[in-house]
Amino acid sequence: MSGFAGFALRRTVGAVITLLAISVIVYVVFYVTPGNVAHITCGPRCSPEQVHQVARQLRLDDPLYVRYWHFLEGIFVGQDYSTGTSVGHCSAPCLGLSYQTDQQVTQIILAKLPVSLSLVIGAMVLWLLLGVGTGVLSAWRRGRFTERALTGLTLAGISTPVFVIGLVLMIVVCGQLELLPFPEYVPFSEDPEQWAWNLVLPWLTLALAEAAYFARLTRASMLETLAEDHVRTFRAYGVGERSIVGRHALRGALAPVIALNANDLGSSVGGAVLIETLFGLPGIGQELVHAVTVVDLPVVVGMVLVIGFFVVLANAAADVLYALADRRVVLT
Repeated sequence: MSGFAGFALRRTVGAVITLLAISVIVYVVFYVTPGNVAHITCGPRCSPEQVHQVARQLRLDDPLYVRYWHFLEGIFVGQDYSTGTSVGHCSAPCLGLSYQTDQQVTQIILAKLPVSLSLVIGAMVLWLLLGVGTGVLSAWRRGRFTERALTGLTLAGISTPVFVIGLVLMIVVCGQLELLPFPEYVPFSEDPEQWAWNLVLPWLTLALAEAAYFARLTRASMLETLAEDHVRTFRAYGVGERSIVGRHALRGALAPVIALNANDLGSSVGGAVLIETLFGLPGIGQELVHAVTVVDLPVVVGMVLVIGFFVVLANAAADVLYALADRRVVLT
């Protein structure tokens, strides 16, 4: 196959292979860990007989490759699980049962995922507007006071920890100015207006932390593009500077911005732990930290695989956007 259809097929196959490789690595790393999982799951007061029963229910006596095969089987066709007194069915895609609550990992993820997606997608819109806009303006006004001021703000944004930004915003915006209430997550289905108002500060906090990197990258990419021969040709023919920057230079400078955005968008789904903890958002990141703390391995593995899925998906989408943003990209 050739053209865009072949390009999309190759990217899809590559994404599936990458996800399978991630699943193998994650499963092996987390299940070949020191400590008795059955003893941790059962609790400190369990007798040796009870610990052995828990190990049998969790199939911990099976070889690792057998357990991994059952894990893949659950993802694609579902699986039956014993909870000790009864047998329940976990429909595909099944990522296992929580050691702590016997709840399906898929249900836990589906309950937490809307919170993380609400945070990341809203923040992404802001960090692209702020970061790309600041980078373009800084490159356009190179050598002037505007560039020096924006460069200083960018360095301050990169140097400031994200939790400091969040705390300052809460103290100033919610405490002193009383412009917004202290954030408390409200589902979109219950009240869209309150959902948005309560996410303004988390969005702004994450966006300010990420926008500094986008501003720096956009400025460097814009300066490189503005120095190319075709831009000099446009200037020689009398094309206006605004038209050169907006219609020609920016399009050629978007490729590294798309790559960085794809990486940040995917990783931020589970990586915004500090933001979720600071503002009390019950998302994927906070749940992952809790699962690691209590050694709930099925939840940890499931969460990491979902985060990996979003990273792979975002990078596959970035490959397509490359071709749309820059016609020089060859579909291979």
